[in-house]
Amino acid sequence: MTDDLVLLEAQQEIHERIAEQAPLESTLEAIAHWISLQLTGAVVAFMRFDPKRRSLSLYPSHHFSQAYHERLQDVRIGPAEAASFGAAAYLRHQVISEDIRTDSLWEPLRNAALTEGLRACWSSPVITSQGELLGTFGIYYRQPAAPTEMSLRRLRQAASLVALAIIKHRNSRRHQKLAKWHRSLFVNHPAGVYAFDLEGRFLRGNAALEQITGYPEPRLVGRHFNDFIAPGYRELTQAAFDAARAGASRHYETMGTHADGHAYHLEVTNFPVTVEGEVVGVYGICQDITQRKHQEAERHLLQRGIEASPNGILMADASQPDLPVVYANEAFCRLSGYATGEILGRNCRFLQGADTHPTTVATIRLALSQHREVQVTLLNYRKDGTAFWNRLSISPVIDAAGHCTHFIGTQQDITLERTQEAQIAYQATHDLLTGLPNRTALDDRLEQDLRWSRQNQRLLAVLYLDLDGFKAINEGLGYRVGNRQLAAIAERLQRLLGPRDTLARLTGDEFAFLMPDVASRDEVALAAERILAAFDDAFDIDGRTLHVSTSIGVACSDEAIQQTHELLQHADLALEAAKRQGRNTWQWYRRERKQDVGEHVLLRHDLHAALHENQFELYYQPIVEAITGRICSVEALIRWHHPTQGMVSPGIFIPMAEQTGQIIPLGRWVLQQACEQLAAMRARGERVYPVAVNISSLQFRRDGFLDEVQAILDATGLPPELLELEVTESILLDGAEQAIEMIDTLRRMNVKVAIDDFGTGFSSLSYLRDLPIHKVKLDRAFVQDIRTNRHNVAIVQGIITMATITWGWWWLPRASRDASSRRS
Repeated sequence: MTDDLVLLEAQQEIHERIAEQAPLESTLEAIAHWISLQLTGAVVAFMRFDPKRRSLSLYPSHHFSQAYHERLQDVRIGPAEAASFGAAAYLRHQVISEDIRTDSLWEPLRNAALTEGLRACWSSPVITSQGELLGTFGIYYRQPAAPTEMSLRRLRQAASLVALAIIKHRNSRRHQKLAKWHRSLFVNHPAGVYAFDLEGRFLRGNAALEQITGYPEPRLVGRHFNDFIAPGYRELTQAAFDAARAGASRHYETMGTHADGHAYHLEVTNFPVTVEGEVVGVYGICQDITQRKHQEAERHLLQRGIEASPNGILMADASQPDLPVVYANEAFCRLSGYATGEILGRNCRFLQGADTHPTTVATIRLALSQHREVQVTLLNYRKDGTAFWNRLSISPVIDAAGHCTHFIGTQQDITLERTQEAQIAYQATHDLLTGLPNRTALDDRLEQDLRWSRQNQRLLAVLYLDLDGFKAINEGLGYRVGNRQLAAIAERLQRLLGPRDTLARLTGDEFAFLMPDVASRDEVALAAERILAAFDDAFDIDGRTLHVSTSIGVACSDEAIQQTHELLQHADLALEAAKRQGRNTWQWYRRERKQDVGEHVLLRHDLHAALHENQFELYYQPIVEAITGRICSVEALIRWHHPTQGMVSPGIFIPMAEQTGQIIPLGRWVLQQACEQLAAMRARGERVYPVAVNISSLQFRRDGFLDEVQAILDATGLPPELLELEVTESILLDGAEQAIEMIDTLRRMNVKVAIDDFGTGFSSLSYLRDLPIHKVKLDRAFVQDIRTNRHNVAIVQGIITMATITWGWWWLPRASRDASSRRS
């Protein structure tokens, strides 16, 4: 075979490989072979151009070592010092290096080339017809060499062939990639994708369509689409197909029939397939929207629920800088007074006003910036300017990507609740009758005042007041007059207050002054005298002229105290001393008296806790007939087991309870416990006796007392004939007729009533005649010397005779007892 024929076949081989879209490596090898046939000893090299990095990289070839291949990666192009191939690419024309050893272009790569055994390099740029640089085509020689004109021409031809091969290869890859893209779009599309012929028969479908319909593709191909549509929707589906076949696109919803028989909602898009202006088929894309339909129904239900909510609800767009409101329900419009059109598009700060607390607003803004929930209560304003307390809850709405898209705010008008809370807070710290701070508030203020006085090097004085003679007014003229009297006293005392002073009502007829800003005890003494002088003038209460005085105990912070409440205790001790000195006077606290009565004062503060901590217990004292010795009934006696002081005598805590008003819950507890315990014994079949329970006059006259007795009997199941209530004559002080009526009601309830300590109060036989009672218990003062005192004998005999004639009552003398057996 001649050399020309060999060259021709080699050239033909290059063109065939390019035409057949053979792998680029194969085509480049054919070009290298073709060159090597013409230029003996030439080593062919291809360099790829990276337009982004403006660099060349040697194409893999077995002609070069791994080290040289790696060295010629990412070589920047340039006019000088970039080797012959770098200069050729930069200048876009052939560059010849006849001797690499001496050519300055090879300065950076000279050692690498010489190590590789290369001495000459002829380089030609590979450029498309549009001027795009693809790389370089080069020939190396292992000895210095200069090209001929023919060599340069062959070099240019080879570069053109390389450009053609690369362009064809690139176009082929683009076409294949595009085809794969289209195939992947069809096969992997999450929606069902399919093609119809012009008759509406399936030509093909993807995996998603199989999953949606339940039919494998072979069972779909060749069948009409309406075979898979619910009968009621076939006309609609056919009309959409006809429109697509006519060249239009249609998007609609229909109902499909699944392979297992159930119906499902479909969202469908049909559009024509056009080739050279002619419709040759119809494409379809469908999605199963059954779940979406259910969600829409739930969303509509939720929207109706939100609209029906009594709370105001807003939704704001979190993607906008100013968080504009995009939804407001009707309740919010009613709450704020704004119409929907006045709300949408605005930031909800329009509800804020001058008195909206900036700290609360800052809390909201911080939570919004951090996309987290927040709950606050703040003052907002309606459109008409009226303020309301808004309990605001804000929650972020997070999408599937984790981004906050909206904020939902729930508003609740709690103005009434806040008002009630304020009232409750006021009632917890103030006396409702006088409006003065109560004991709780006084304790807090005492702490504050003591700190202030010490910081400012002043004295804190505590003046403890107890009214003289008030009990007679309260019991003789009634509680309404007594309350009016207390209010008038409070008003008069308030006129004596200094700028930092506090006046509080403690319990009953007790008051306290706190004076934290005094310089000396002399100043305190003058204040005590002014208080006494304030009672010199009579009080006009409902047309009655009433006189009342007060006793005052005074303590000062210059005394040695460990805790602030000791000041009040010291003043209380001084008050006891003032009362013993004849009342209507005042006394300083004296340390030497502390041990005598200090524990007694402390007990007053423990009494309240005792009821809540179950420190009380009932004892039962039998009542025995004197002649037969038979037990006829028992009397319930209360005992106090103090946690630190042991058993406390009723003679100590009962007067304290009467003074503080705790006698009412204490008496209620005794009545409840006695009935429960007696009923329990009866239920167990044990022998029981009627039980007598002492009732204070305060408890007896309290509204609802009769209902309270009936409720306890109903709850415990105790027969009323087993209950006896013992009261004193003091129940008559506030109206004998009402007391008689209440006792008569108890009698009709089969509850017995006895008069205890008869002879110590009114001692009126006329009342004794009218009272519907069944027992009189004479005070022991009448019976203790009955054998020697004829006067007492006559009185006792008269009472017994009257009782026997009038009602057939029986009487009992009060047994002689020590303080430990006093009644409740």
